[in-house]
Formats: sequence, C-alpha cells, structure tokens
Amino acid sequence: MCALFQSRTPAPPPAVEPVPSEFPKMDGAEIAATTYGQRVAGDFYDSVRVSPERILFGLLDVAGRRENNQQILAAAQKIFCTLGAELFSPPDINESEAMTTLSLRLNRGIMDAAAGVHSCPAFIGCYNERYGTLCYTNAGHTPGLVRDSTGITELGSTGLPLGLFSHATSEAPTIGLQKGVVLLLVSRGVVEGKCRGDKADDLEFGLERVKERLQSNPSHSAEALSASILNAVGEFTCQPLVPDDMTALVFVRSA
Repeated sequence: MCALFQSRTPAPPPAVEPVPSEFPKMDGAEIAATTYGQRVAGDFYDSVRVSPERILFGLLDVAGRRENNQQILAAAQKIFCTLGAELFSPPDINESEAMTTLSLRLNRGIMDAAAGVHSCPAFIGCYNERYGTLCYTNAGHTPGLVRDSTGITELGSTGLPLGLFSHATSEAPTIGLQKGVVLLLVSRGVVEGKCRGDKADDLEFGLERVKERLQSNPSHSAEALSASILNAVGEFTCQPLVPDDMTALVFVRSA
C-alpha cells in the first residue's frame, strides 16, 4: 500500500517498463517513449521516416477519456503519418512552412473528428539527419526540454493548442542540435502527477522536478532516460496506477 495510510511507510511503485514501439532507425540518433499508469486519457505519440534524411515525431495530448477519443486519435494519427510524409518527403522544402501546414491540417482534422472544439496540445518535431537540425512546433504543449553542455533549455509554446480555432496557426522555428543533445517531451500527466496522503498539500511533480531528473541523469540512452523520468514520477506520487496518462518521449543525438 502507499501513502493513503499515513502511519505506514509507502511501498515503492513498480518500475516503469518502456512500451514497445516501432521508431525508425536513425544515423547517430535515437527515439524512445515510455508510458506509465492506466491508458485512460488521450496521450498519442508516433514517429515516421518521411524522407531519406528526415524523421517526423510528435507527442499529442488529446483532452478527455480514451474511450471517447478513439475517432479523434485515429484521425490525428492518419494525418500525422500520411500528410507528414507528403509534406516532408521532397528534398528541397521549407521545413518551417511544411510544419505550419501539417499543424493546420491536424488542427482542422481534430475539430472535424470531434465535430467541434476539442483541445489537443501538441509538440511536433522534424529532425534533419544531414544537418543535425530540428524544426518544431509547440501548440500549447508542455515545454520541450533540451539538455546540452550548457544546461537545460525550454522549447516553449509557439501557438495555441490544436482543436480550438479552425484557422489557428503555430510558428515553427528551427534549432541546431549538437552531438550529445537530449530532447525530452512529457505529457501533462507527468507535470501534474501529485503526491498523495502524508505528503503535504497534494503537491504536483512539476516541470522543475522533470528538469532536475533530466539534468541529474547522465545517460544518453533514450529508452533509459524516458523510463527514468516516469520512475521519478512514480516514486513521487507513490501510486501504481494514476488517473491520467503519463508519457515521456526522448530524442538523443549521439553522433
């Protein structure tokens, strides 16, 4: 039992195991994702090779219960994979324009599938293996965290969550990723994971604790880092099952 009984020392939650996923192989880089708790909400992640030198990946957090979101999740995944490949496959493209178009189409597709407004924060990135660059958009999502030799930098919101306004757009900047860089994406459930019982005031895990865990773990394994983040949340909440999805996605450029 855990912290529901204040007179007892809480037992540690079970270790997090990465969910098997088919991420594309990359030259000098890797992606892994881990989930924790009951799959009851709308966390959705995917990655696809869209050209010989580009990898598209993203983490979406569709509002509401999973059983009510199946149509929306299916629509988002179809657009992400099919349109993403179409937009990013030509060799000479403006990646920022392609990312803006993909975000706009995802936004409208989510609204069509929901038959109205349906919030969906999203972080979508396109990694260019040739240049070591990342073009990304953050549509109202938890900030992406970049760990490099200087510390940790936030990739904050560049626009509103998807699914709210039919013509809303999100900016799509491009950054360079040096060797050894780690990019961490976490869903809202990670940041909002709460202490229970004998821990004061039902404190949230919060983004700062995510940063601390990322900074203190020297690993450059995407799988190990994603599991480490969610194990930290599990230790903090002391609950083997949580009321919301918790997902961590890690991208590492190793060479």
